Amino acid sequence: MITEEELRKNYETVLNNIRIHAEKVGRNCDEIKLVAVTKTQPIEVLNLALNVGIKVFGENYAQELRDKAKVLQNLGIEWHFIGRIQTNKVKYIVPVAKLIHSVYRLEELEEIDKVAKKLDKTQLVLLEVNVSGEETKAGLQPEQVRNFLIEASKYTNVKIVGLMTMAPYIEPEMTRVYFKKLRALRDELKSDFPDIVELSMGMTNDYTVAVEEGSTIVRIGTALFGERKSKR
Repeated sequence: MITEEELRKNYETVLNNIRIHAEKVGRNCDEIKLVAVTKTQPIEVLNLALNVGIKVFGENYAQELRDKAKVLQNLGIEWHFIGRIQTNKVKYIVPVAKLIHSVYRLEELEEIDKVAKKLDKTQLVLLEVNVSGEETKAGLQPEQVRNFLIEASKYTNVKIVGLMTMAPYIEPEMTRVYFKKLRALRDELKSDFPDIVELSMGMTNDYTVAVEEGSTIVRIGTALFGERKSKR
C-alpha cells in the first residue's frame, strides 16, 4: 500500500503539473478540479488522501461508492461517479454523488431523475461524448449531443452541466485533437445551453494536454496512487 509520504509527493507533483500547463496557456489552475480516482482503493488509502488534502474522490462502481461514502461520511468529501451506469444501481449513486460524469442514454437520465425527485435533489451530470469514434468506447457521437440535450430538458431533477470524454490511450500529444473537439463542441452548444460549462477530460496519461486544451476536471488515479490492483 502507498505511504502517506509517497501520496503527498505524488499529489504535489500532479498539482504542480496542472499549474505549469494551465499557466502555459494563460489559465488559472484554480479553475481546474482534480478528481482522485479511488476505485478499488481500500478505505485506508482514502484516509491517507484526506490527510494530504485530497477531498474530491471519483468512483467507478455504484456499490463501492455507496459503501465508501457510508464509512467516510461527514468528512467533507465530494464524491463523483465516473463509471458505467447500470440503471438498477442508480439508487446507490444519486444519494451520494455531487456529479455523475458518464451519462449518455436517456434511460439513465430518466432513472437519475426519478431517484433525485424522491430525494428532492437536483443531480448534476455530464454527458459522455465519444469524440474519438472508437467502437470500444461508450458515449454519444458529437452530432447527437444537441438533440440529446433537447430531449433531456424534460427531466426536472437533472441538470446537465458539461461534457466528458476519454481519449484513446496513445502518446499524450496525440490526444490533443480529441480534447480540442470536445472543447469546440462545448463552445458551440453554450449559446443555446448556457449550463454546459464543464469539460471532464484528461487522465494520468494525458491530463497535462487536457489542461492546455481547456479541461475543467481531470480524473487522476495512477499518478496519485500507483498502479491499481484489479477489481476484486
